Amino acid sequence: DMESKFKISSDGQWYEQSDLTFKINEYDEYAIEEAVRLKEKLGSAEVVALSIGPERTKEAIRKALAIGADKGVHIHDDESHKKDSFQIATIIASYAKDKNFDIIFLGMQSQDRASAQVGPILSELLGYNCITTIVSFEYQDGKVNVKRELEGGIKAKVSAKLPVVLTCQLGLNTVRYPTLPNIMKAKKKELITINVNELLNEQPRVINLKAYIPEKKKGGIVLEGKSDEVADKLISILKEKTQVLR
Repeated sequence: DMESKFKISSDGQWYEQSDLTFKINEYDEYAIEEAVRLKEKLGSAEVVALSIGPERTKEAIRKALAIGADKGVHIHDDESHKKDSFQIATIIASYAKDKNFDIIFLGMQSQDRASAQVGPILSELLGYNCITTIVSFEYQDGKVNVKRELEGGIKAKVSAKLPVVLTCQLGLNTVRYPTLPNIMKAKKKELITINVNELLNEQPRVINLKAYIPEKKKGGIVLEGKSDEVADKLISILKEKTQVLR
């Protein structure tokens, strides 16, 4: 939960996890919702929710099942936070390679590392088409039509044939709240656990050397008044405090 109070772990390489509250990554929630919506539209599709992490990860998968996924896959890894994007993508690809998935929805990025690399790497490993940062989605006749977000608020329309990897951005949909009946049903749905060592034989390409909280900088000055007055104040400050103006 991003509202938690974060502290650096004793080894200085990550944050202390013992006192944190955990929840599904926001971008991944959009991915789950869009997959379930597609299943509801088609009527015959199966949605598999997969997550990598320690035992607590099952709680996130159960929520995905309550939203509407049909099956859960927990890749058990107590040190998933030490895996880089290449390793995470490799784990998913190892599981998915013989499952013939038509569409793989992922969050655009994780909220801790924010690398946004897992989706594109996964598509390369599987040989799938890939479209990132989608903000609208439509499936029709064996292909997907999406809008993806570009810089400056610009959006691009893109089409791709299946199979495809899609990474989901804020604004794609509104995630539903699981109802109590669906939460109860989720407890009876299949949730398998696989040890990460069965799927991963790759060493990291990127190693995290240090995690730290940035030092607080000195406070700034807020200039108030009419535009010409503010301009005069700024010029005076630049002359007195800096070498920009003389």
